[in-house]
Amino acid sequence: MNRPRVAIVGAGFGGLAAARALARAKAEVTLIDRRNHHLFQPLLYQVATAGLSPADIAAPIRSILRGQENARVVLDNVIGIDREGRRVILEEGRPIAYDRLILATGARHSYFGRDEWAEHAPGIKTIDDATAVRRKVLLALERAETETDPVRRQALLTFAVIGGGPTGVEMAGAIAELARRSVSKDFRSITPHCSRVLLIEAGPRLLGGFADRLSEKALRAIEELGVTVLTGKPVEAITDRHVDVAGIRIPTDTVIWAAGVQASPASTWLDSLADRAGRVLVRQDLTVPGYPEIFAIGDTASFVRQDGRPLPGIAPVAKQQGRHAARQIVRGRSEPFRYRDYGSLATIGRHRAVADFGRLRLSGTLAWLVWCTAHIFFLAGYRNRLIVGANWLWNYLTFERGARLITGDAKSR
Repeated sequence: MNRPRVAIVGAGFGGLAAARALARAKAEVTLIDRRNHHLFQPLLYQVATAGLSPADIAAPIRSILRGQENARVVLDNVIGIDREGRRVILEEGRPIAYDRLILATGARHSYFGRDEWAEHAPGIKTIDDATAVRRKVLLALERAETETDPVRRQALLTFAVIGGGPTGVEMAGAIAELARRSVSKDFRSITPHCSRVLLIEAGPRLLGGFADRLSEKALRAIEELGVTVLTGKPVEAITDRHVDVAGIRIPTDTVIWAAGVQASPASTWLDSLADRAGRVLVRQDLTVPGYPEIFAIGDTASFVRQDGRPLPGIAPVAKQQGRHAARQIVRGRSEPFRYRDYGSLATIGRHRAVADFGRLRLSGTLAWLVWCTAHIFFLAGYRNRLIVGANWLWNYLTFERGARLITGDAKSR
């Protein structure tokens, strides 16, 4: 009897969880990704703020799956799905046939119809994004050191983060610590009070997915770091020299986007129904309507719980859905997906974090320790866990950020 061919597109949290869950299955597993590494996205902001190096939060996919004999890895870019012929169409290689398909293609930045902002307000979804933002932040500090025009100097030392969700809060807090504590001793004309960090949120409060009380604590904590928070203030324009917020023009050279995401082109490949963010509408068993052999998971899928609420686009959702899709393939039957919510975490800076576990809600140092422990535990590989833990300990003791490297041509913007 031929073993079923399972193709998995995307080696993020969901795709990798699905591949691992099929380790003992009598199946031929093919994991396809356009990059050769699995990335721990929740810590990308630390790469962008020079706290960690890219290799600290990434691991080669082949190394992760080296002991899984029924799995192979294909490095290529998927450009389409032949549903009738059951083939994954690749940009360079030959099509890959499948009996079961798991789409875990993730998400990209959404500028809500203002794609021209992308050039001036980069987000962080990949290592390339993070190192580009790191370069932008560090170059602004270097140029401010020698700038004689006070107006221009203030613009260089103004950092605007757009989006008050966990990524935006973590990014704003990390930039504030970098600019005010970590590098100020290395410069001669930049003092801890020279830099200005803005966190801009169009909604009424920060961390909208958390309880009101934790949102308020996060607001107080990030303001203690010196971050200026603007809530209820929609962004109207972004250029390479300023950002316009609620009729106010703020001169700045560094704008970072953390406000929204949209799904990959998976719904276009499938010619299937999608929500406003482009996520594939799936059935309760995570399959695409009309195609029971195709699963969509993580940020690729729009899954609505029985209470009518959509699942958030976070790593635990993708991992649980990946394992659930794999179980159905192994068992050969459809089963509804049930998400187990283990809580939400967000850090603001050292000793500052919030944790929402439903009935149990934490803030401050205890929440920060929980955040650190959880993120180290879920990193791929013991090496990365050890290095990240050591880096965090060193940074905690010294405020030093060891990855302050400006790559590329320092003369270009």
